[in-house]
Formats: sequence, C-alpha cells, structure tokens
Amino acid sequence: MEIQDVHREMKAALKKWDPFGWGNDEYDTEIADVIMAVHDFNDPDVLAKEIQRIYEFSFEQEIEMKSCLEMATELLAIKNRASCSF
Repeated sequence: MEIQDVHREMKAALKKWDPFGWGNDEYDTEIADVIMAVHDFNDPDVLAKEIQRIYEFSFEQEIEMKSCLEMATELLAIKNRASCSF
C-alpha cells in the first residue's frame, strides 16, 4: 500500500467520524493535523490525547476521550496494516 493510499484511508475514516456532527467537510485542517500526528505517535493513548487537543484547539470543544481513543486505534491499525505491506 502506497503512503497516498494510507492517507486517503485515514482521511476517509476521519471524515466519517464527524465528532461534532457538523458534516464531514468541516474538518479538513484538523484531519491533516491528525494524519501528521499518526506518523509521530505509535501509542493509541498518546495519539488519542493529541487528536483531542487538535480538535479542541480548533473548535474550543472537547471530544470525549473514549471516542478519540477509538479513532486513534483505527488510524494506527491503518498505519500498521500499510507498514506490513511494504
């Protein structure tokens, strides 16, 4: 799987997530930041906190940590699946 494919799959997962229910086209900047963070963190708990921080910084609203952890786990699974195919 090419890195572009990985990013597309992560972007699709993040758009589908829509944590505030505002529509999946409202988070492009945050999605880009989260995808960068996935490459920096391998621990789901650390990544979840970073996801929560990114969205809270932009929208001044906190997302429940459980939801962030579920998304972090999904994104890391995508990343790990891709790294196994290189």
